[in-house]
Amino acid sequence: MIRVNLENIISDLSLSSYQKKVKLIDQQIKKKTGPGHEFLGWHDLPIKISNEDLDLMNEYAQKVRANYEVLVVCGIGGSYLGARTAIEALRGLKSNDPLEIIFFGQTFSSDYTFEILRYLGNKNFAINVISKSGTTTETAIAFRLLKNLLEKKIGKEKARQAIFVTTDATSGALKKLSLKEGYRTFVLPSDIGGRYSVLTPVGLFPIACAGLNIKEMVLGAIDAFHTYNHPSLENNEAYKYAIARDYLYQNGKSVELFVLYEPKLLMLGEWLKQLFGESEGKMKKGLFPASVSFSTDLHSLGQFIQDGTPLLFETIIHFENANNDVSIPFEEENLDGLNYLANKTLNEVNTKAFLGTLDAHVNVGQVPNIVLELETLNEKTLGHLFYFFMKTCAMSSYLLDVNPFNQPGVEVYKEKMFELLGKKKG
Repeated sequence: MIRVNLENIISDLSLSSYQKKVKLIDQQIKKKTGPGHEFLGWHDLPIKISNEDLDLMNEYAQKVRANYEVLVVCGIGGSYLGARTAIEALRGLKSNDPLEIIFFGQTFSSDYTFEILRYLGNKNFAINVISKSGTTTETAIAFRLLKNLLEKKIGKEKARQAIFVTTDATSGALKKLSLKEGYRTFVLPSDIGGRYSVLTPVGLFPIACAGLNIKEMVLGAIDAFHTYNHPSLENNEAYKYAIARDYLYQNGKSVELFVLYEPKLLMLGEWLKQLFGESEGKMKKGLFPASVSFSTDLHSLGQFIQDGTPLLFETIIHFENANNDVSIPFEEENLDGLNYLANKTLNEVNTKAFLGTLDAHVNVGQVPNIVLELETLNEKTLGHLFYFFMKTCAMSSYLLDVNPFNQPGVEVYKEKMFELLGKKKG
């Protein structure tokens, strides 16, 4: 489903020079022996997901869709980015689906929180709170506020029926609360970290609530598992992409700029920033992940990309076929001078913008480009793409000799924040 086009990376990359190291790392991933191996559960997850689990998620999703106007997905980082990516990518940014989905619990902003709570005051809403520990500060505050609002609106008993929890199987504050209150609960496996969790109930349950086909998404991930489950760089596109990233990093590039040509894919850029930034950015190593939306950002960052400090390379995620298209009409007066485009579709224009920009950045600006080529965006291809990036990220991180699954730097800001807020230690 994915072709990694390396024709525009400018430098000469020898796949064979990486093959020995890739083969060793591939065994570490498969046998779960590398650093952070206790969080490699995502690797074979696609082939372990049962139809019974998917059916249960779909059953509860149908209840949400039948009984509520709004689902509030309460989580931060990997607890919401994957679901939001899929829902916006597949439903679009102006969906007319009867169930509205709001994402909450990812900020301390008082204005945002006030606006969401005010909006929900007149809505019939359900909650899906997602946290392995149940004590992630942003999410825990948001859930406390949501629960309080819901219980005041409809009473404690009805509120229990409207709250769905995704958390650890046996421990944590949310697990204890769920047992006490009788909330419907889904399990985030203990061997899978948040940023690798989109194919668990963390992502799949809200995606199902959005009316999307999670069984097709899992089939796409199963296909990806089998497709990339070998070390050959000639045939493994995920590993090929990983070594291209490493090669460009080792040859002076410090920023990977993910390029998307569809506004509804902007959250994919956000998901990728967390996946790669939190996995690779350790021990003063790693590419800085950034993302742009073209052609929009060509009118703001295009000048820098073309002529600025040569610190970056671009990774373009290109879907060849649009799910919907619009033709440009002919006008007699032609005051805007656009009749040369009459009867062409916007997808044709977008494709030419992609090709023209690629030519300009590579051949004039000397900016290396990797192009990830896919045919069509749907549940199956997106499930495949999610797994592709997770497999790439594990390989890329191990090539840097860092643990892909911890985030020690994140704990530093939390300690400082808690100290300033007066939280007692221990």
